[in-house]
Amino acid sequence: MSITPMAGLFLRVAFGFFAVFSVGVSEAQEYPKDLPDLIRKAKPSVVLVGTFGDLDSPRFTFRGTGFVVGDGRRIITNAHVLPEFESAKSRFLVVQHKNYAGDWRPRRVERVVSDKTNDLAVLDIEGPPLQALSLKSGEVAEGTSVAFMGFPIGGALGFSHVTHRATISALTPVALPAPTGSTLSARNIAQLRTGAFKIMQLDGTAYPGNSGGPVFEISTGEVVGVINMVLLKSTKESALSHPSGISYAIPVDAVQRMLMP
Repeated sequence: MSITPMAGLFLRVAFGFFAVFSVGVSEAQEYPKDLPDLIRKAKPSVVLVGTFGDLDSPRFTFRGTGFVVGDGRRIITNAHVLPEFESAKSRFLVVQHKNYAGDWRPRRVERVVSDKTNDLAVLDIEGPPLQALSLKSGEVAEGTSVAFMGFPIGGALGFSHVTHRATISALTPVALPAPTGSTLSARNIAQLRTGAFKIMQLDGTAYPGNSGGPVFEISTGEVVGVINMVLLKSTKESALSHPSGISYAIPVDAVQRMLMP
């Protein structure tokens, strides 16, 4: 079968358009090539959460990890990470991010919205937008390979991003029935009244300082959960006399509900 010059030109143009379109779709998704690529892309979006006081020593006190979402001026972290005091001129809540030179730079938090049931908080910060992370839509499957990033052990070893690999071992209810009514705590009762929700159980070990950090699906780079080191201690791990090596994360759909207008 012969192809006329005009038909050949049409095929070349059509093929070229298809190739450009395919590249455009691929670039728009921006999936990580591998875990090192995911870590490199995510680091600018994972921040320190703490307090800054002119009279404190040190002036910055680290409290937990957070990550940038939305328009680049919103930070997700755990509600228990936040201090109990009200911001004032001498001491206030801040997040710190790394600039292009690799130096930590503070941003003052202007507004806080918290969800104590899910132990989550949204912090609105001042200044220009930072690089935001993408949130996954829909439930993630058990067995999915993930990575979580944060600042374990706080500043004891210096503030460097640390990443751990893990697998989502189970999606399990956060509120378990107590064996007797006398063993129910105020938190257990509040959770039972609100209704049980699923929590991610990970086979990786998170440490103090990881709280509030993002959990990534490695294949896409999207955030699927938020590390939590407090919410489960009075329920699932209360029966364990020794550290289990199990970590937990709040599924990202709870974050998405908080971000709805």
